Amino acid sequence: MSLSLLDYHERLPEHDRAICERLRALITAGLPDAENKVWHTHPVWFLKGNPIVGYSKQQKGIRLMFWSGADFTPSTLEVTKGKFKDASIFYETVEEIDDAAVQSWLAQSRLIQWDYKNIVQRKGQLLRLEVGKGRDD
Repeated sequence: MSLSLLDYHERLPEHDRAICERLRALITAGLPDAENKVWHTHPVWFLKGNPIVGYSKQQKGIRLMFWSGADFTPSTLEVTKGKFKDASIFYETVEEIDDAAVQSWLAQSRLIQWDYKNIVQRKGQLLRLEVGKGRDD
C-alpha cells in the first residue's frame, strides 16, 4: 500500500477506515496487477493507465465507484446519469459490503472498460476498449 493511501486511510474516522480497508483488500485481491494511487484526492486503481475502481468518503458514506460500471450485469450499482459510464454503491458500515458482489464487479471491470485514459485527447468522447479478447490486456 502506498504511503498516500495510508495517509488517506489514517485521516478517516475509524468506522470509515474499516470500510476502506475491506474494500482495499478486495480490490487488491481482485486486481493484483492494477496500479494504485491517490488521484483527485481519493484512492483509485488503474489498469494500463486507465482508471478502473476507486473509493471516497462522501456525505452518504463511502462510495465505491467503477469507471465502467454502468455496463456491469447483473448489478446493484447506481448508474450516474450523464455521458460517462460510471456506477457506484455507498456503504455506511463494513457489514454492508457483499464480498461476492464486489468480486464480480472487479472481474467485470477487467473485461468491460471505457477509455478514460484518453478522454481529454478525444475531447470528451468515450470509446469502449477491446479487452479480454485474446490480446495482451
